Amino acid sequence: MQNPPDSSAARLKIGFLLIDRFSNLCLSNALEPLRAANSFADAPVYSWAFYSLDGDAVRSSSGMAVLPNGKISDLTRVDRLYVIASYGHLTNDTPATRRALQQADRRCGAMFGLDAGAWLMASAGLLAGRRATVHWDLLDAFSERFLDVDVEQALWVEDGDVLTCAGASATLGLSRHLIARDVGAAVALDVDALFTPPVRSDALPSIRDPLLTRATRIMRENIEQPIDIHDLSTRLNTSPRTLTRRCQAVLGMTPGRLYRHIRLSVAKALVEGSTASIAEIAVRCGYEDPTALTRAFRQRFGAAPRAFRGETANKPSQ
Repeated sequence: MQNPPDSSAARLKIGFLLIDRFSNLCLSNALEPLRAANSFADAPVYSWAFYSLDGDAVRSSSGMAVLPNGKISDLTRVDRLYVIASYGHLTNDTPATRRALQQADRRCGAMFGLDAGAWLMASAGLLAGRRATVHWDLLDAFSERFLDVDVEQALWVEDGDVLTCAGASATLGLSRHLIARDVGAAVALDVDALFTPPVRSDALPSIRDPLLTRATRIMRENIEQPIDIHDLSTRLNTSPRTLTRRCQAVLGMTPGRLYRHIRLSVAKALVEGSTASIAEIAVRCGYEDPTALTRAFRQRFGAAPRAFRGETANKPSQ
């Protein structure tokens, strides 16, 4: 796994407690959107570290080994601790695991149980009197085992400083939700565009607003030759005033600002992930010349495009 960003520069510190036979997909769907959000945001938002119960390498359900940064008792303080468990949750439901989670609970701002992670949290008494969910295959057994938990059949449930998520697929939606809350809807849209194929946009919409979903799709289809807002409104069969009002209400920005945000996100991805010249990228992203692109780039990202050339640590790629 790649090195995480410098924790001193990040605003939110994340810990991942990996339980033996955890789900690769669950971890990826929790982590990769955060990495992408760091690249799209104006400054690093997230840093992360990996932990196991004993500090030794831990294996996923498919046999992939992860060497953690330390054992969970080494945890100092994180804003969020993800507890990721899957097929091995019963084997690892031991007194030692319960004690470790209880101690970790005092060192994290919030604890998130992904997949079967909720089972271990409940066994440690961390979900007593709380609303929670768990992987759908375990829902009935979970309800019967933990009578003090208000079990819900949901993709994820947040109750105060605990959050539980039903599985790997739900985790991707959860990550998008958290990024929108932590960084803003515009960066969440960038992450959506990276991880969600357009053909699935109806199944997992980027925005819970049909008008803006269509608007952002048209914007992304017209990066090299941007259209004006009046033309965009006509294509959407609405008025510029209605489009602006809806955009402000849902995303907190004007359509024009959203369009610039999308174009600059595409430009940054090209700067970091291609060998195209800055002049070529300017043309491909609808800027009249490299100077105009550089000016807009500095305004959003705090540096000229060339400062990002060759960076790979947080390059947004799948």
